[in-house]
Amino acid sequence: MNARAATLPPGSGIRSFAARFALPATLAGLVLFATALQPAFLSIQNLQDILTQAAPLGIVVLGQTFVILVRGLDLSVASLMATVAVIATAFDATSDAAIPVIFLVCIVFGALVGLANGFLVTKRNVSPFLATLAMMIVLQGLRFYYTQGAPAGSLPAGFRYLGTGQFLGIPVNIIAFAILFAGLAFLLHRSPVGRRIYITGGNPFAAELVGIRSDRITILCYVVCSTMAAIGGLFLVGFVGTVDIWVGRGYELDSIVAAVIGGVALSGGRGTL
Repeated sequence: MNARAATLPPGSGIRSFAARFALPATLAGLVLFATALQPAFLSIQNLQDILTQAAPLGIVVLGQTFVILVRGLDLSVASLMATVAVIATAFDATSDAAIPVIFLVCIVFGALVGLANGFLVTKRNVSPFLATLAMMIVLQGLRFYYTQGAPAGSLPAGFRYLGTGQFLGIPVNIIAFAILFAGLAFLLHRSPVGRRIYITGGNPFAAELVGIRSDRITILCYVVCSTMAAIGGLFLVGFVGTVDIWVGRGYELDSIVAAVIGGVALSGGRGTL
């Protein structure tokens, strides 16, 4: 028996095992219960429908995870989703050729919002709650100013394909989620930046002592979060099929809860995608 095992309190291994597998076991139990009530629940079509509906939220959760890992949170994601949807209506709705430009503009806008959030948190020492709440209100005001409170305009028809279309039998938004998940998982677990994110979230003061610019890492995480929110907003609009100034409402809390349920610690430094 090694020294570490000898110093562990009795039952700690069982508690660790239970904490690690409690959520998957509960989820499996709920799936079995739902299947017992309705055998069609586990059908390929139903699972595909569930994943298609959840993909936009999943994209937002990817970004929210980065922010929570560095001891933050982002309450502006839902407001940003609605704002990029409104921005998208400013382009030519008669041509699908505008879709790449819409994505580029909205992604850049989302990154700038994340940059502003990160600046407030790191350079002005504003709490993440207040900084992102203020950004949520600012974005809300911009939407109301532009739309005068009325439903926004229309989008190119190709947006529906992004939300409900399929490629080789797989929903497009699920493919998009999988690509983003793989890219961000690589960044988080297979790159020096990912290690710095965990160190910064675990102890930002220690991170500074070993030469890590924790402020830059934190800003990067907010940029990633807002960028994912912008992308998620565009895919959500494609799924819904209409642009509403409140599209994505509630996703700020849903994304935080989903990340925490997935194992990310609100105290930072622990968890994964």
